Amino acid sequence: MSTGRFSQQRILVTGAGKGIGREIARRLAAEGAEIIAVSRTPADLASLADDIACATIPGDLADADNIRRIGEAAGRVDFLVNNAGISIPEPFLQTTAAAFDATIAINVRGALLLSQIIAKGWIARGHAGVIVNVSSQASLAALRDHSAYCASKGALDALTRVMALELGPHGIRVNTVNPTVTLTPMGAMAWGDAAKSGPMLEKIPLGRFAASSEVAAVVAFLLSSDAAMINGISLPVDGGFLAT
Repeated sequence: MSTGRFSQQRILVTGAGKGIGREIARRLAAEGAEIIAVSRTPADLASLADDIACATIPGDLADADNIRRIGEAAGRVDFLVNNAGISIPEPFLQTTAAAFDATIAINVRGALLLSQIIAKGWIARGHAGVIVNVSSQASLAALRDHSAYCASKGALDALTRVMALELGPHGIRVNTVNPTVTLTPMGAMAWGDAAKSGPMLEKIPLGRFAASSEVAAVVAFLLSSDAAMINGISLPVDGGFLAT
């Protein structure tokens, strides 16, 4: 039998195939959780299952019907991490309706719809679950060429506060974690150019970007009973970026 803070707890993690989501799944599994991993890419799920022996559900969170299917397929869920997200960097004047709508659909609407399904189940069985939404420092500070992304993460933070307000009376906590640049494949696409990453690094007092493991550690904390009185916050993991 597994041991740890999350022993015998089933935790649903979206966007678990790569990057931050994969590291979150690995961290929580190491602390005893049974992971239900969701990703659009079956090959990534197969690789993760080989790594941590998790349950897997392939699915695109941009599709509302898929989200309903994921919620049904997941079975009993004790905690939820809404990590799935996309970024389509475009200058403000060239931001397209298609890019904006796709970003909002996954980064905000997907989290809304899946959280509704899971929270309704919790309320029905009297379970005081916890939701962590993975947001970004981009919700709190403007980033050039990230109009759609910044808007989506700002909306996710606002949604989180409403969720905390309305679900709190049921004992359900909801928070966001807001990382700075984390050099996942998506992060490298946006920030791999030294000419672009240099000025960003200069704004981070610690002088480096975040590691996925550092974000995962904060997610684990917010899910745990150590954070039992933390509800409705946006917690930066940014090395001091927002202090400058």
